[in-house]
Amino acid sequence: MNNRTWISRGVAGGSVLLLGLTLTGCGGGGGGSASERPENELHLAVYGDAGNTVEQAMVDKFNETSEVKMVLDTIPGADYQTKLQTIIDTDSAPDIFFNWGGGSITNFVDAGLLLPLDDFIEEDPQLKEAFLPAVFETAVIDDKAYGVPMRGTQPVMLFNNSEVLAQAGIDSPPETWDELLEDVEILKAAGVTPIALGGADQWPTQMWFQYVFDRVAGPELFQAALDGDTSVWESEESREALGMLRELVDAGAFGTNFDSVKFTDGGSPALLASGRAGFELMGSWEYATQQDSDPVFAEEVLGYSEFPAVEGGKGDPDNLAGNTNNFYSVHKDTRYPEAAAEFLKLMYSDEFVQQQVAIGNLPTTTNTEQFLDQAADPEYAKYQFDLVQDAPNFQLSWDQAYPPEATVTIHTAISQFFSGQIDEDGFIQAMQGL
Repeated sequence: MNNRTWISRGVAGGSVLLLGLTLTGCGGGGGGSASERPENELHLAVYGDAGNTVEQAMVDKFNETSEVKMVLDTIPGADYQTKLQTIIDTDSAPDIFFNWGGGSITNFVDAGLLLPLDDFIEEDPQLKEAFLPAVFETAVIDDKAYGVPMRGTQPVMLFNNSEVLAQAGIDSPPETWDELLEDVEILKAAGVTPIALGGADQWPTQMWFQYVFDRVAGPELFQAALDGDTSVWESEESREALGMLRELVDAGAFGTNFDSVKFTDGGSPALLASGRAGFELMGSWEYATQQDSDPVFAEEVLGYSEFPAVEGGKGDPDNLAGNTNNFYSVHKDTRYPEAAAEFLKLMYSDEFVQQQVAIGNLPTTTNTEQFLDQAADPEYAKYQFDLVQDAPNFQLSWDQAYPPEATVTIHTAISQFFSGQIDEDGFIQAMQGL
Protein backbone atom coordinates (compact mmCIF):
# COMPACT_ATOMS: atom_id res chain seq x y z
CA MET A 1 0.00 0.00 0.00
CA ASN A 2 1.22 3.46 -0.85
CA ASN A 3 2.00 5.03 2.52
CA ARG A 4 0.63 8.39 1.44
CA THR A 5 -2.96 7.19 0.98
CA TRP A 6 -3.42 5.43 4.34
CA ILE A 7 -6.67 3.89 3.22
CA SER A 8 -8.71 2.59 6.12
CA ARG A 9 -9.79 -0.54 4.27
CA GLY A 10 -8.00 -2.54 1.60
CA VAL A 11 -7.84 -1.28 -1.96
CA ALA A 12 -9.36 -3.80 -4.34
CA GLY A 13 -10.88 -2.71 -7.06
CA GLY A 14 -12.61 31.47 -10.29
CA SER A 15 -14.36 33.47 -9.32
CA VAL A 16 -18.08 33.55 -9.91
CA LEU A 17 -19.02 34.85 -13.34
CA LEU A 18 -21.91 37.27 -13.42
CA LEU A 19 -23.89 35.65 -16.14
CA GLY A 20 -26.76 37.96 -16.85
CA LEU A 21 -28.49 36.60 -19.92
CA THR A 22 -25.47 35.28 -21.79
CA LEU A 23 -22.88 32.59 -21.31
CA THR A 24 -19.16 33.13 -21.71
CA GLY A 25 -17.54 30.52 -23.90
CA CYS A 26 -14.09 29.01 -23.64
CA GLY A 27 -13.15 30.89 -26.75
CA GLY A 28 -14.18 34.20 -25.25
CA GLY A 29 -17.44 34.56 -27.18
CA GLY A 30 -20.88 34.84 -25.63
CA GLY A 31 -23.61 32.29 -26.08
CA GLY A 32 -26.01 34.93 -27.38
CA SER A 33 -29.68 34.38 -28.09
CA ALA A 34 -30.77 31.52 -30.32
CA SER A 35 -31.98 33.95 -32.98
CA GLU A 36 -28.54 35.58 -33.11
CA ARG A 37 -26.50 32.39 -33.27
CA PRO A 38 -25.02 31.21 -36.55
CA GLU A 39 -26.67 28.37 -38.40
CA ASN A 40 -25.38 24.87 -37.65
CA GLU A 41 -24.23 25.80 -34.15
CA LEU A 42 -25.06 24.16 -30.82
CA HIS A 43 -24.23 25.60 -27.40
CA LEU A 44 -23.16 23.40 -24.50
CA ALA A 45 -23.20 24.96 -21.01
CA VAL A 46 -21.01 23.38 -18.33
CA TYR A 47 -19.81 24.12 -14.82
CA GLY A 48 -16.33 25.60 -15.22
CA ASP A 49 -13.60 23.70 -13.41
CA ALA A 50 -10.68 21.34 -14.00
CA GLY A 51 -13.00 18.80 -15.62
CA ASN A 52 -13.52 21.07 -18.62
CA THR A 53 -10.45 19.64 -20.33
CA VAL A 54 -12.34 16.43 -21.10
CA GLU A 55 -15.49 18.30 -22.06
CA GLN A 56 -13.53 20.42 -24.52
CA ALA A 57 -11.90 17.28 -25.93
CA MET A 58 -15.32 15.71 -26.56
CA VAL A 59 -16.52 18.91 -28.22
CA ASP A 60 -13.44 18.93 -30.44
CA LYS A 61 -13.97 15.27 -31.37
CA PHE A 62 -17.61 15.91 -32.22
CA ASN A 63 -16.74 18.94 -34.34
CA GLU A 64 -14.26 16.93 -36.41
CA THR A 65 -17.06 15.13 -38.24
CA SER A 66 -20.29 17.04 -37.55
CA GLU A 67 -21.69 19.70 -39.85
CA VAL A 68 -23.38 21.21 -36.79
CA LYS A 69 -20.60 22.59 -34.60
CA MET A 70 -20.65 22.57 -30.80
CA VAL A 71 -19.55 25.60 -28.74
CA LEU A 72 -18.52 24.98 -25.13
CA ASP A 73 -19.68 27.71 -22.71
CA THR A 74 -18.20 27.46 -19.20
CA ILE A 75 -19.73 29.06 -16.12
CA PRO A 76 -17.31 29.19 -13.16
CA GLY A 77 -18.74 29.42 -9.69
CA ALA A 78 -20.69 27.61 -7.04
CA ASP A 79 -24.03 29.06 -8.09
CA TYR A 80 -24.12 27.49 -11.55
CA GLN A 81 -27.68 26.25 -11.06
CA THR A 82 -28.97 29.68 -10.08
CA LYS A 83 -27.40 31.30 -13.13
CA LEU A 84 -28.70 28.57 -15.41
CA GLN A 85 -32.21 29.36 -14.23
CA THR A 86 -31.86 32.96 -15.41
CA ILE A 87 -31.56 31.84 -19.04
CA ILE A 88 -33.16 28.41 -19.30
CA ASP A 89 -36.50 29.81 -20.46
CA THR A 90 -35.08 32.59 -22.65
CA ASP A 91 -33.64 32.81 -26.16
CA SER A 92 -30.19 32.53 -24.57
CA ALA A 93 -30.81 29.00 -23.28
CA PRO A 94 -28.10 26.43 -24.08
CA ASP A 95 -28.99 23.49 -26.32
CA ILE A 96 -27.36 21.04 -23.89
CA PHE A 97 -26.42 21.72 -20.29
CA PHE A 98 -24.62 20.20 -17.32
CA ASN A 99 -26.68 19.31 -14.22
CA TRP A 100 -26.88 16.95 -11.26
CA GLY A 101 -30.08 15.12 -12.16
CA GLY A 102 -32.67 14.67 -9.42
CA GLY A 103 -34.05 17.85 -7.95
CA SER A 104 -31.72 20.02 -10.00
CA ILE A 105 -33.86 19.53 -13.13
CA THR A 106 -37.30 18.68 -11.71
CA ASN A 107 -38.61 22.21 -12.13
CA PHE A 108 -37.30 22.37 -15.69
CA VAL A 109 -39.16 19.15 -16.47
CA ASP A 110 -42.34 20.42 -14.82
CA ALA A 111 -42.11 23.61 -16.88
CA GLY A 112 -41.79 21.62 -20.09
CA LEU A 113 -38.33 23.01 -20.86
CA LEU A 114 -36.48 19.73 -21.38
CA LEU A 115 -36.53 17.22 -24.19
CA PRO A 116 -37.30 13.65 -23.08
CA LEU A 117 -34.52 11.42 -24.35
CA ASP A 118 -36.62 8.28 -24.82
CA ASP A 119 -36.66 8.64 -28.61
CA PHE A 120 -32.87 9.03 -28.62
CA ILE A 121 -32.59 5.87 -26.51
CA GLU A 122 -34.95 3.94 -28.77
CA GLU A 123 -32.67 4.79 -31.69
CA ASP A 124 -29.53 3.95 -29.68
CA PRO A 125 -30.19 1.79 -26.57
CA GLN A 126 -26.57 2.27 -25.48
CA LEU A 127 -27.49 5.78 -24.34
CA LYS A 128 -29.09 3.96 -21.41
CA GLU A 129 -27.63 0.45 -21.35
CA ALA A 130 -24.00 1.60 -21.36
CA PHE A 131 -24.41 3.17 -17.89
CA LEU A 132 -24.91 1.72 -14.43
CA PRO A 133 -28.70 1.58 -13.87
CA ALA A 134 -28.66 3.17 -10.39
CA VAL A 135 -26.80 6.18 -11.80
CA PHE A 136 -28.84 6.55 -14.97
CA GLU A 137 -32.08 6.52 -12.98
CA THR A 138 -31.06 9.71 -11.13
CA ALA A 139 -32.13 11.71 -14.18
CA VAL A 140 -35.32 9.74 -14.85
CA ILE A 141 -38.39 11.76 -13.88
CA ASP A 142 -41.96 10.50 -14.25
CA ASP A 143 -40.60 7.46 -16.06
CA LYS A 144 -38.92 9.54 -18.76
CA ALA A 145 -35.17 9.95 -19.20
CA TYR A 146 -33.94 13.55 -19.17
CA GLY A 147 -30.20 13.11 -18.80
CA VAL A 148 -27.16 11.11 -19.90
CA PRO A 149 -24.24 10.71 -17.44
CA MET A 150 -21.35 12.93 -18.57
CA ARG A 151 -18.58 12.98 -15.97
CA GLY A 152 -18.14 10.45 -13.23
CA THR A 153 -19.46 9.40 -9.90
CA GLN A 154 -18.40 11.88 -7.22
CA PRO A 155 -18.33 10.49 -3.70
CA VAL A 156 -17.24 12.91 -1.00
CA MET A 157 -14.09 11.77 0.80
CA LEU A 158 -11.79 13.05 3.52
CA PHE A 159 -8.63 14.18 1.74
CA ASN A 160 -5.39 14.90 3.58
CA ASN A 161 -1.91 16.30 3.24
CA SER A 162 0.04 13.19 4.21
CA GLU A 163 3.23 15.16 4.93
CA VAL A 164 1.43 17.48 7.36
CA LEU A 165 -0.12 14.53 9.17
CA ALA A 166 3.20 12.71 9.41
CA GLN A 167 4.99 15.78 10.75
CA ALA A 168 2.30 16.15 13.41
CA GLY A 169 2.69 12.52 14.44
CA ILE A 170 -0.61 11.31 12.93
CA ASP A 171 0.15 7.98 11.31
CA SER A 172 -3.22 7.35 9.64
CA PRO A 173 -6.45 9.22 8.88
CA PRO A 174 -9.21 9.02 11.49
CA GLU A 175 -11.49 6.00 11.28
CA THR A 176 -13.89 7.24 13.97
CA TRP A 177 -15.37 10.59 14.97
CA ASP A 178 -13.46 10.53 18.26
CA GLU A 179 -10.20 10.02 16.37
CA LEU A 180 -11.06 13.00 14.17
CA LEU A 181 -11.52 15.19 17.24
CA GLU A 182 -8.16 13.97 18.57
CA ASP A 183 -6.47 14.81 15.26
CA VAL A 184 -7.97 18.30 15.38
CA GLU A 185 -6.26 18.94 18.72
CA ILE A 186 -2.96 17.51 17.47
CA LEU A 187 -2.94 19.68 14.34
CA LYS A 188 -3.91 22.79 16.27
CA ALA A 189 -0.99 22.20 18.62
CA ALA A 190 1.26 21.91 15.57
CA GLY A 191 0.12 25.31 14.35
CA VAL A 192 -1.87 23.97 11.42
CA THR A 193 -5.53 24.59 10.56
CA PRO A 194 -6.91 21.09 11.07
CA ILE A 195 -9.47 21.15 8.26
CA ALA A 196 -9.60 23.40 5.19
CA LEU A 197 -13.13 24.60 4.48
CA GLY A 198 -14.39 26.78 1.64
CA GLY A 199 -17.19 28.13 3.79
CA ALA A 200 -17.80 31.15 1.58
CA ASP A 201 -19.17 28.77 -1.06
CA GLN A 202 -21.49 27.19 1.54
CA TRP A 203 -21.90 23.87 -0.28
CA PRO A 204 -18.58 22.52 1.09
CA THR A 205 -19.96 23.10 4.60
CA GLN A 206 -23.06 21.16 3.63
CA MET A 207 -20.91 18.05 3.11
CA TRP A 208 -20.24 17.89 6.84
CA PHE A 209 -23.96 17.89 7.58
CA GLN A 210 -24.65 15.21 4.99
CA TYR A 211 -22.18 12.78 6.49
CA VAL A 212 -22.74 13.45 10.17
CA PHE A 213 -26.51 13.14 9.79
CA ASP A 214 -26.04 9.93 7.83
CA ARG A 215 -23.61 8.41 10.33
CA VAL A 216 -25.81 9.29 13.32
CA ALA A 217 -29.30 8.65 11.95
CA GLY A 218 -28.77 6.60 8.80
CA PRO A 219 -30.11 7.64 5.37
CA GLU A 220 -33.71 7.26 6.52
CA LEU A 221 -33.83 10.64 8.26
CA PHE A 222 -32.96 12.69 5.20
CA GLN A 223 -35.14 10.59 2.93
CA ALA A 224 -38.08 11.10 5.28
CA ALA A 225 -37.48 14.86 5.22
CA LEU A 226 -37.24 14.82 1.43
CA ASP A 227 -40.55 12.92 1.31
CA GLY A 228 -42.21 15.67 3.35
CA ASP A 229 -41.89 14.57 6.99
CA THR A 230 -40.32 17.73 8.43
CA SER A 231 -40.66 16.46 12.01
CA VAL A 232 -37.47 14.41 11.61
CA TRP A 233 -35.40 17.59 11.76
CA GLU A 234 -36.31 17.97 15.45
CA SER A 235 -35.69 14.31 16.30
CA GLU A 236 -33.19 13.14 18.90
CA GLU A 237 -30.84 11.95 16.14
CA SER A 238 -30.99 15.31 14.38
CA ARG A 239 -30.10 17.18 17.55
CA GLU A 240 -27.29 14.73 18.26
CA ALA A 241 -25.81 15.32 14.80
CA LEU A 242 -26.06 19.09 15.23
CA GLY A 243 -24.39 18.84 18.62
CA MET A 244 -21.47 16.94 17.12
CA LEU A 245 -21.05 19.51 14.37
CA ARG A 246 -21.14 22.33 16.92
CA GLU A 247 -18.47 20.54 18.97
CA LEU A 248 -16.25 20.25 15.89
CA VAL A 249 -16.58 23.92 15.02
CA ASP A 250 -16.05 25.03 18.62
CA ALA A 251 -12.93 22.88 18.79
CA GLY A 252 -11.39 25.12 16.12
CA ALA A 253 -11.36 22.42 13.47
CA PHE A 254 -11.83 24.91 10.64
CA GLY A 255 -9.89 27.85 12.01
CA THR A 256 -11.49 31.27 12.36
CA ASN A 257 -11.82 32.61 8.79
CA PHE A 258 -13.44 29.69 6.96
CA ASP A 259 -16.37 31.90 5.98
CA SER A 260 -14.04 33.99 3.81
CA VAL A 261 -12.38 31.04 2.06
CA LYS A 262 -13.69 29.50 -1.17
CA PHE A 263 -13.15 26.24 -2.95
CA THR A 264 -14.27 27.70 -6.27
CA ASP A 265 -11.34 30.12 -6.50
CA GLY A 266 -8.83 27.53 -5.35
CA GLY A 267 -8.57 28.85 -1.79
CA SER A 268 -9.31 25.77 0.29
CA PRO A 269 -7.41 23.33 -1.99
CA ALA A 270 -4.41 25.65 -1.73
CA LEU A 271 -4.57 25.50 2.06
CA LEU A 272 -4.30 21.73 1.88
CA ALA A 273 -1.59 21.61 -0.80
CA SER A 274 0.55 24.28 0.87
CA GLY A 275 0.58 22.49 4.20
CA ARG A 276 -1.48 25.10 6.01
CA ALA A 277 -4.24 22.55 6.60
CA GLY A 278 -4.28 18.84 7.35
CA PHE A 279 -7.60 17.69 5.91
CA GLU A 280 -10.32 18.74 3.48
CA LEU A 281 -13.71 17.07 3.06
CA MET A 282 -14.44 17.30 -0.64
CA GLY A 283 -15.88 15.47 -3.63
CA SER A 284 -13.66 13.16 -5.62
CA TRP A 285 -12.96 16.06 -8.01
CA GLU A 286 -10.43 17.24 -5.42
CA TYR A 287 -7.90 15.00 -7.17
CA ALA A 288 -8.46 16.65 -10.56
CA THR A 289 -8.35 20.08 -8.89
CA GLN A 290 -5.02 19.36 -7.21
CA GLN A 291 -3.64 17.64 -10.30
CA ASP A 292 -4.46 20.72 -12.35
CA SER A 293 -2.76 23.14 -9.94
CA ASP A 294 0.04 20.99 -8.47
CA PRO A 295 0.56 17.61 -10.17
CA VAL A 296 3.43 16.65 -7.87
CA PHE A 297 1.31 17.20 -4.77
CA ALA A 298 -1.55 15.18 -6.28
CA GLU A 299 0.75 12.31 -7.17
CA GLU A 300 3.02 12.17 -4.14
CA VAL A 301 1.35 13.80 -1.14
CA LEU A 302 -2.44 13.87 -1.47
CA GLY A 303 -4.08 11.20 0.68
CA TYR A 304 -7.69 10.15 1.08
CA SER A 305 -9.98 8.05 3.25
CA GLU A 306 -13.63 7.42 4.01
CA PHE A 307 -15.59 9.71 6.31
CA PRO A 308 -15.13 8.54 9.91
CA ALA A 309 -17.60 6.18 11.53
CA VAL A 310 -19.73 7.33 14.45
CA GLU A 311 -19.72 4.75 17.21
CA GLY A 312 -23.27 3.83 18.15
CA GLY A 313 -24.68 5.60 15.09
CA LYS A 314 -27.37 4.06 12.89
CA GLY A 315 -25.63 4.83 9.59
CA ASP A 316 -23.39 2.24 7.95
CA PRO A 317 -19.75 3.49 7.93
CA ASP A 318 -19.56 2.58 4.24
CA ASN A 319 -22.45 4.85 3.24
CA LEU A 320 -21.47 7.58 0.80
CA ALA A 321 -22.65 11.11 0.20
CA GLY A 322 -22.02 13.22 -2.88
CA ASN A 323 -23.21 13.17 -6.47
CA THR A 324 -23.97 9.91 -8.27
CA ASN A 325 -22.85 11.65 -11.48
CA ASN A 326 -23.41 14.79 -13.52
CA PHE A 327 -25.68 14.72 -16.54
CA TYR A 328 -26.25 16.38 -19.88
CA SER A 329 -29.86 17.38 -20.55
CA VAL A 330 -31.23 18.75 -23.81
CA HIS A 331 -33.40 21.85 -24.12
CA LYS A 332 -36.71 21.17 -25.85
CA ASP A 333 -36.19 24.10 -28.23
CA THR A 334 -32.81 23.01 -29.57
CA ARG A 335 -32.68 23.53 -33.31
CA TYR A 336 -30.61 20.40 -33.86
CA PRO A 337 -31.88 17.47 -31.77
CA GLU A 338 -30.30 14.88 -34.07
CA ALA A 339 -26.88 16.48 -33.61
CA ALA A 340 -27.44 16.64 -29.85
CA ALA A 341 -28.17 12.91 -29.85
CA GLU A 342 -24.95 12.20 -31.74
CA PHE A 343 -22.95 14.25 -29.25
CA LEU A 344 -24.45 12.37 -26.27
CA LYS A 345 -23.17 9.08 -27.74
CA LEU A 346 -19.63 10.24 -26.99
CA MET A 347 -20.42 9.95 -23.27
CA TYR A 348 -20.09 6.16 -23.41
CA SER A 349 -17.15 6.06 -25.82
CA ASP A 350 -13.86 4.47 -24.83
CA GLU A 351 -12.10 7.78 -25.44
CA PHE A 352 -14.42 9.55 -22.98
CA VAL A 353 -13.81 6.94 -20.26
CA GLN A 354 -10.06 7.01 -20.78
CA GLN A 355 -9.86 10.79 -20.59
CA GLN A 356 -12.03 10.97 -17.47
CA VAL A 357 -9.99 8.41 -15.53
CA ALA A 358 -6.84 10.24 -16.64
CA ILE A 359 -7.89 13.28 -14.57
CA GLY A 360 -9.02 11.23 -11.57
CA ASN A 361 -12.73 10.94 -12.39
CA LEU A 362 -14.64 7.67 -12.30
CA PRO A 363 -17.17 7.32 -15.14
CA THR A 364 -20.22 5.16 -14.53
CA THR A 365 -20.23 3.28 -17.81
CA THR A 366 -20.55 -0.48 -17.54
CA ASN A 367 -17.03 -0.94 -18.95
CA THR A 368 -15.24 1.55 -16.68
CA GLU A 369 -13.43 -1.07 -14.61
CA GLN A 370 -11.36 -2.27 -17.57
CA PHE A 371 -9.82 1.21 -17.92
CA LEU A 372 -8.87 1.83 -14.29
CA ASP A 373 -5.26 0.80 -14.84
CA GLN A 374 -4.97 3.70 -17.29
CA ALA A 375 -5.99 6.27 -14.68
CA ALA A 376 -3.67 9.06 -13.60
CA ASP A 377 -3.53 7.25 -10.25
CA PRO A 378 -4.84 3.67 -10.64
CA GLU A 379 -4.84 3.15 -6.88
CA TYR A 380 -7.08 6.19 -6.40
CA ALA A 381 -9.39 5.13 -9.23
CA LYS A 382 -9.75 1.61 -7.86
CA TYR A 383 -10.33 2.95 -4.36
CA GLN A 384 -13.18 5.11 -5.61
CA PHE A 385 -14.60 2.21 -7.60
CA ASP A 386 -14.64 0.04 -4.47
CA LEU A 387 -16.28 2.77 -2.40
CA VAL A 388 -19.11 3.16 -4.89
CA GLN A 389 -19.50 -0.54 -5.56
CA ASP A 390 -19.63 -1.45 -1.85
CA ALA A 391 -21.68 1.47 -0.51
CA PRO A 392 -24.98 0.32 1.02
CA ASN A 393 -26.36 3.80 0.33
CA PHE A 394 -25.19 6.72 -1.83
CA GLN A 395 -26.93 9.90 -0.71
CA LEU A 396 -27.29 12.63 -3.30
CA SER A 397 -26.11 16.03 -2.06
CA TRP A 398 -28.87 17.79 -0.14
CA ASP A 399 -28.94 20.81 -2.44
CA GLN A 400 -29.29 18.54 -5.46
CA ALA A 401 -31.87 16.20 -3.96
CA TYR A 402 -34.19 19.14 -3.23
CA PRO A 403 -35.51 21.39 -6.03
CA PRO A 404 -33.34 24.45 -6.80
CA GLU A 405 -35.53 26.88 -4.89
CA ALA A 406 -34.52 25.11 -1.66
CA THR A 407 -30.81 25.75 -2.20
CA VAL A 408 -30.65 29.22 -0.64
CA THR A 409 -32.49 28.04 2.49
CA ILE A 410 -30.25 24.99 2.91
CA HIS A 411 -27.00 26.85 2.27
CA THR A 412 -27.96 29.75 4.52
CA ALA A 413 -28.95 27.46 7.38
CA ILE A 414 -25.77 25.40 7.28
CA SER A 415 -23.59 28.50 6.93
CA GLN A 416 -25.27 30.36 9.77
CA PHE A 417 -25.11 27.34 12.03
CA PHE A 418 -21.37 26.91 11.48
CA SER A 419 -20.73 30.60 12.06
CA GLY A 420 -22.83 30.63 15.23
CA GLN A 421 -25.50 32.98 13.91
CA ILE A 422 -28.20 30.41 14.64
CA ASP A 423 -28.39 27.52 17.11
CA GLU A 424 -29.86 24.03 16.76
CA ASP A 425 -33.42 25.35 16.98
CA GLY A 426 -32.71 27.93 14.29
CA PHE A 427 -31.33 25.29 11.95
CA ILE A 428 -34.25 22.95 12.59
CA GLN A 429 -36.76 25.73 11.95
CA ALA A 430 -35.07 26.64 8.67
CA MET A 431 -35.03 23.04 7.40
CA GLN A 432 -38.63 22.49 8.40
CA GLY A 433 -39.55 25.39 6.14
CA LEU A 434 -38.40 23.57 3.01
